[in-house]
Amino acid sequence: MAVYTDVTSSQLDVFLTRYEIGTLVSYHGIAEGVENSNFLLQTTRGSYILTLYEKRVSPEDLPFFIGLMQHLAKNGISCPQPVADRDGAMLGNLAGRPCAIVTFLPGVSVRRPTVSHCGQLGEALARLHLAGADFSMRRPNALSVASWRPLYEAADGRSDTLAPGLAAAINEELSELEAHWPSGLPAGVIHADLFPDNAFFLSDKLSGIIDFYFACTDLYAYDVAVCLNAWCFEQDGAFNATKGRALLAGYGAVRPLLPEEADALPRLARGAALRFLLTRLVDWLNVPEGALVKPKDPLEYLRKLRFHRAVMCPTEYGLAA
Repeated sequence: MAVYTDVTSSQLDVFLTRYEIGTLVSYHGIAEGVENSNFLLQTTRGSYILTLYEKRVSPEDLPFFIGLMQHLAKNGISCPQPVADRDGAMLGNLAGRPCAIVTFLPGVSVRRPTVSHCGQLGEALARLHLAGADFSMRRPNALSVASWRPLYEAADGRSDTLAPGLAAAINEELSELEAHWPSGLPAGVIHADLFPDNAFFLSDKLSGIIDFYFACTDLYAYDVAVCLNAWCFEQDGAFNATKGRALLAGYGAVRPLLPEEADALPRLARGAALRFLLTRLVDWLNVPEGALVKPKDPLEYLRKLRFHRAVMCPTEYGLAA
């Protein structure tokens, strides 16, 4: 989450007259994340999240995201629910941006996930995959392997300003993954961005999952690889195999990985690391002036990528033999 587009209180007052959620009491921008403009709204009836869609979110994809949240909630997944206006519309336009209001999900994200958090997250991810299996809409992953070279080129030769040799390292990894990206594995709806700030906990129990604006149709095991990257590395850059074991065991207790999915994990983890390295790099180099946003360090994912390149067997992630 972030704020790229500012919204005035008078604009909000007018916009909210379309909804039956009470009158505006207060609101403030949310600086976490890097993709859309987000505001926490407090009205006379409760708390809500207003999202203005920016950057990589295509307006044509919004019905997928809205429909997916509704579908998952109906199938037992705790996640925000889109709020319809008086005409039944769940999408609007504010400050020149497409937007939506969703319900506020109680809980807090964890900055330093524990082994227990990782185990619960793995189980929730598997339940999400199963709940989305019969969702009728499809959306290709716009940030999968075919998009990575254009992202690399979007850095416009400035990669080495961040770290000497970064451009060559990215190009080498790109060429290898483009030639050997896994295919034919089980696929369906995935979250694709399930970082710790997108999972909420209450009293150390998972209370729900938020931010489905990268959700798409792709390999389930790739989603697992994204989570290994996001949840199982320590602040010093070391991979915590105990956390990895908990995440994978939690996932496998609900949806066991096939042998071919397990075998593909190291390459999928490399791809997930490269994807976030590239998007963070482009964002780092192109922060709009005055935007309320905290760009994330791309080099964190270069270090993770180097770890994955050295992995010889999925058991190194904590996966049971």
